[in-house]
Amino acid sequence: MLLPLPSTTTPTSSLSSSRFLSHHPNGLKSSSISGASKLSNKERRFIRKPGLAKISATFELKPPPYPLNALEPIMSQETLEYHWGKHHRTYVENLNKQIVGHRHACFTLQCPSQVSEPCFVILFYLLQVWNHDFFWESMKPRGGGEKPSEDLLKLIDRDFGSFEGFVNEFKTAAQTQFGSGWVWFAYKDSRLDVGNAVNPLRSDEDKKLVVVKSPNAVNPLIWGYYYPLLTIDVWEHAYYIDFQSRRPDYISMFMDKLVSWEVVNSRFKKAKAVVEQMEREDERKRKLEEQRFTTDEAPANAIFPDTDAAAE
Repeated sequence: MLLPLPSTTTPTSSLSSSRFLSHHPNGLKSSSISGASKLSNKERRFIRKPGLAKISATFELKPPPYPLNALEPIMSQETLEYHWGKHHRTYVENLNKQIVGHRHACFTLQCPSQVSEPCFVILFYLLQVWNHDFFWESMKPRGGGEKPSEDLLKLIDRDFGSFEGFVNEFKTAAQTQFGSGWVWFAYKDSRLDVGNAVNPLRSDEDKKLVVVKSPNAVNPLIWGYYYPLLTIDVWEHAYYIDFQSRRPDYISMFMDKLVSWEVVNSRFKKAKAVVEQMEREDERKRKLEEQRFTTDEAPANAIFPDTDAAAE
């Protein structure tokens, strides 16, 4: 997974989940950190080599897109003050503490199971900040009533049988997530995660809507070619003040009264656009490869000349 590369200057950045969804195959794009950088386009690319300049950027706590009391009575102001004001704030503060003096390599992790412990800690806090921004933006006051857009609903019917089938699967996944974690509604592209390979031909059936569970801070972005559309936080601190240990009630109220389908529809539209852009790029590469093969292919008689003609 490629994480956004902070600037080597001393700017301040706000982690906006909407900014990370598009413009990158894994749903991430480079952070548009304030403060003009003099790096070239080539130098701005994600850097994988260790031993580079140390990071001095910081991240800010981004407020929810509504007042802290706007989700009442479903989600109380007390919950928002505790969840966003304490837990989310702590993730941001710990992220800033962890990245001081670290190198860019910590932000270009490909396989979390193979990285050093300091980089793994940074990844945990970075994902938790991203997850919470995404979670707050997934809700709105008086949400949940409307249904998805026509295009999204069509795929929901295809992949879950019906909208009600999707809701039931999402609720079941959230109820059965063991311990702390997240449940995601995502658009999954069917691709080979191989940089130098032309992707095989695909059909619309290959692009699926899925419901997936993730433990702790994990989100589908690190699995490659998952585009999150909606998430629910099932860490206990997300619902205990309002629902105590009644997680199923919290989940039902979230789906029925809080989900912003307007935001989900927008994320789905962006995800489809990214996938279609990559498909066009795949097709362009395929045609270039065919042209190169045709150009490089020597005529048969140039390699094995006709013996009679050669004898003359």
